[in-house]
Amino acid sequence: MHPSPPPAPGRTRATVRRLAAVLLTAVLAAAALVAVPATATAVGEETVRNPLLPDGADPWLQFHDGSYYLATTTWSSQLVMRKSPTLAGLRSAAPVHVWSETAADSGFNFWAPEFHRLTGPNGTRWYLMYTSGTSANLDGQKLRVLESAGDDPMGPYTFRSTPMPSTWNIDGTYLTVGSQLYLLWSEWQGADQSVWITRMSNPWTVTGARVLISRPTHSWETQGGRTNEAPEVIQRNGRTHVVFSASSCNTPDYKLGLLTLTGSDPMSASAWTKRSTPVFQRANGVYGPGHNGFFRSPDGTQDWLVYHANATTSQGCGDTRSTRAQPFTWASDGTPSFGAPVSTSTDLAVPSGEMGPITAAVEGAAWTLVNRSSGRCAGVAGGSATDGADVAQYGCDTASSRWVLDPTADGYYRIVNRASNKVVDVADCGTADGTDVRQWAWLNNTCQQWQVTPTTDGWSRLTNRASGKVLDLAGCGTADATNIRIWSSTGSTCQQWRLAPAGSVAVVSSQSGKVLDVADCSSAAGAAVRAWTWNGAACQRWTFTHTDNGYYRVQPASSTGSCLAVTSGSTADGAALAQGACSGTASQWRIDPLADGSVRLVARNSGKALDLASCGLATGNALVQWPWLDNICQRFTLRAV
Repeated sequence: MHPSPPPAPGRTRATVRRLAAVLLTAVLAAAALVAVPATATAVGEETVRNPLLPDGADPWLQFHDGSYYLATTTWSSQLVMRKSPTLAGLRSAAPVHVWSETAADSGFNFWAPEFHRLTGPNGTRWYLMYTSGTSANLDGQKLRVLESAGDDPMGPYTFRSTPMPSTWNIDGTYLTVGSQLYLLWSEWQGADQSVWITRMSNPWTVTGARVLISRPTHSWETQGGRTNEAPEVIQRNGRTHVVFSASSCNTPDYKLGLLTLTGSDPMSASAWTKRSTPVFQRANGVYGPGHNGFFRSPDGTQDWLVYHANATTSQGCGDTRSTRAQPFTWASDGTPSFGAPVSTSTDLAVPSGEMGPITAAVEGAAWTLVNRSSGRCAGVAGGSATDGADVAQYGCDTASSRWVLDPTADGYYRIVNRASNKVVDVADCGTADGTDVRQWAWLNNTCQQWQVTPTTDGWSRLTNRASGKVLDLAGCGTADATNIRIWSSTGSTCQQWRLAPAGSVAVVSSQSGKVLDVADCSSAAGAAVRAWTWNGAACQRWTFTHTDNGYYRVQPASSTGSCLAVTSGSTADGAALAQGACSGTASQWRIDPLADGSVRLVARNSGKALDLASCGLATGNALVQWPWLDNICQRFTLRAV
């Protein structure tokens, strides 16, 4: 919804967004209950068109460890992230909620998430900064900062702080000059929404003075409202630039401006020089391009701009804003040269290096691939890291038998070796029975993709996308180094695999971003297992211990003799989960990897799925069993911790 005429200064952004926020919150809440199907092919395409995401305002996009990660404004009480090995794949990638909040003063109207990889007090972590406030209106919007558990942009995350709790502040980002970290953001001063800066002592704590460095003064900054917002940093050859969004987002004249640090002290307003003309504005049927970010191509040779825009002049600050991306160059004076927004009918070559070869430590939990016939695991010959090293059968405790199941965003997986960072590959893309399987750097092709299809009792078939043949243990051999190859499906046990989580993991709800947690880290039988914000405690770290066939006991590190169990062994819908004895089928679970990269956990005694009760977002929300409904509230992801 787009109010008209424009509201009075001092409430421009808030009033424009208020009605849209109510509508979008309801829409997103309903959408969370529906499974997102895989759509178009995400891998192998050499061109990409905008938009990348139809409802994707305030986008932030990064390429890290072999994958693109994208977060956008949700207007809801959840932060959503998408992941794909290709830029085009973000369009079909499953939305995963990495954070949710229900507090009255901060749990609503989430805007402008950004995730930055910084060195903080706990080492290298991702810091996810976003804006949120109250449900009543948008007058309480403030920045919030989360910290990741490790090096995975998808978390799990811990809340760290509201850096500036006493004022309205939005659109935060980080700047580092020398060894000093700064916070940049947008805030009102009188009739002007302006860009500010302050020092930080760590990624969630501000310190010292706050300085206004850019306010709207030119006519191109005041269309529909006096606005400077969404500052974004780009640095090159020792120079620092801040690109910001100008004019009201409710107009087609929302656009980008440029500040350059021409002095030595970022905290001095006079050290910043503003270009007198905009650097990116409407063209080619693209309206209101703004609130941008930057990312590098997979090979590091290209700079790309990501931004949102509208398709017509009448669209404004709502869910019509779509995520778009395009490469840019640099002018002879050392400033970025963005050109004009490309039309939605323009084919862009994918970012340089996306077609591979890519060798990357893809983020995700480690798994072993256990053959049903032999009970032994797929591994890499000699623990080699070279392209072409044979994939064969070995013991399950070797470093080379650990694999990351990484979704390609369209229903398949690439299977990445944890030790070598190479993927399971069919030799020369062969299709004949008996073609060898090996490891190779990621080449963005279908010969390196696999579909996981459950058979019975937790066993699965792994089918190659290019050939339609399945992963097969040669001759059903039992010896070390027995070859693994592709073969026509026969249904034999030599072609069935148990996908077993290796090591300690967090079990994270795709709906709430909260993890399975034993109440108060109790060691008592009957202690509730619930959804809780990640805090790193032992009662949030789980290991999967095999029983028989494809079933596991799921055990907390805080009480290794206890297991995740259905209360009283019940088979009833809605029966609660608790910490219980490890005997009997009530404490055994089957893991079904799903096409979107999540898993379904199924109780052996009831055949019912682990379920986030009522799809609730609150800390402490109950976990229960329920018949499979194929929705996001029954989907979980395993994160290495």
